[in-house]
Amino acid sequence: MSDFDYDLFVIGAGSGGVRASRIAASHGARVAVAEEYRVGGTCVIRGCVPKKLLVFGAHFAEDLKDARKFGWDVPDCKFDWPVLRDNVLAEVDRLEGLYGQTLDNHKVTVLKTRATVAGPQKIRLADGTELTAERILIATGGWPHVPEFPGSEYAITSNEVFHLERLPKRVVIAGGGYIANEFAGIFNEFGSKVTIVNRGDTILRGYDEQIRDRLLQISMTKGIDFKFNAPFQSIEKKDDGTLTVHLEGCDAIDADAVLMATGRTPNTKGLGLEEVGVELDKKGAIKVDERNQSSVPSIFAVGDVTDRIQLTPVAIREGQAFSDTFYGEKPTVVDYSNVPSAVFSHPPIGAVGMTEAEARNKLGSIRVYTSDFRAMKNVLAGRNERALYKMIVNAATDQVVGLHMIGPDAPEILQAAAIAVKAGLTKTDFDATVALHPSMAEELVLLK
Repeated sequence: MSDFDYDLFVIGAGSGGVRASRIAASHGARVAVAEEYRVGGTCVIRGCVPKKLLVFGAHFAEDLKDARKFGWDVPDCKFDWPVLRDNVLAEVDRLEGLYGQTLDNHKVTVLKTRATVAGPQKIRLADGTELTAERILIATGGWPHVPEFPGSEYAITSNEVFHLERLPKRVVIAGGGYIANEFAGIFNEFGSKVTIVNRGDTILRGYDEQIRDRLLQISMTKGIDFKFNAPFQSIEKKDDGTLTVHLEGCDAIDADAVLMATGRTPNTKGLGLEEVGVELDKKGAIKVDERNQSSVPSIFAVGDVTDRIQLTPVAIREGQAFSDTFYGEKPTVVDYSNVPSAVFSHPPIGAVGMTEAEARNKLGSIRVYTSDFRAMKNVLAGRNERALYKMIVNAATDQVVGLHMIGPDAPEILQAAAIAVKAGLTKTDFDATVALHPSMAEELVLLK
């Protein structure tokens, strides 16, 4: 019989923590997981899942208008934010229940309370109860970063945006990353006046330049306003509840809501990690090796709290690898090369592999193929919005080392194409594949 209360104690029941708990338990480990908020974590409760549902809702704004060109007699429609909000939150409740049921089915003990690290193999719950475990896994994810300036307390983050009482008529969004651009598209389609304010001079840093430039062009055409090189000075709240945003080098902007989408930080504050010797980086992320092990041998971490690649599927892979390695006798190391990503903007972006700039710097000699076209649906609907597909090829080996796409359903197409990039297929392999016609995806095998 073990001297510990549990073989594994997981702090955080998000995507990575739930996967690690379930898999470890299926391998026979005695597992407990503590979650101070809701089972499911950022992705399910206040992240990608409810956000994607809002994206679906936003698409109807253009779809309903376009339907008239396809022969449908569609009357003028109005959007009801509370209906969508409540339906989305109900779906979140359903998914939370399924996550809890999954843990119950695998006999994982779920403790709905805050837990902190009290020692290398000791956990302290919020009520003071202390438990022991042979291994502790930190899977507490990330938390929205809000810069400090006068009036910053009046802003909301992606945590609160799904619970807005009413749809704001004017929204200022701070940031230039995927969260900022996704919510800009959502609110714009719902009819809000949207202004993106970025302290830098570019959006979607890390994505291919041509792709992000195309999104900027389309977003501006749709009516989204952009302010670059414009740090926040203050937010002033008026008597009627509206806000005035003061920026450096720009006129003040009146708004009904200000959304801070200025990045996420590892959620390690107050967990007691440094006190027991766990090494953190300057952002507060837990430093781990390829086995997800921290500087304390009995303490491990997966997901956004390690600040490697902040994507839900990566956290899930890390949780699976951890449990297979230490409880399933299947040593596994996560491969972080060619991880696909998406931005669910309007239109969406899909990407995998190296950008053109990265490939030129790393490989030197490359070939670049592009297809700049209007989707068939947009043609008949009378929309001038153009898609752009881009393929990066290593000139020396013919290997496809990057695919970057913006256009309708780009992420759906990119997921399958990412397999080819991961497998190291060549441009010749793409060329040898017969096109599926008529489709947008066929552009990938017709690039010249």
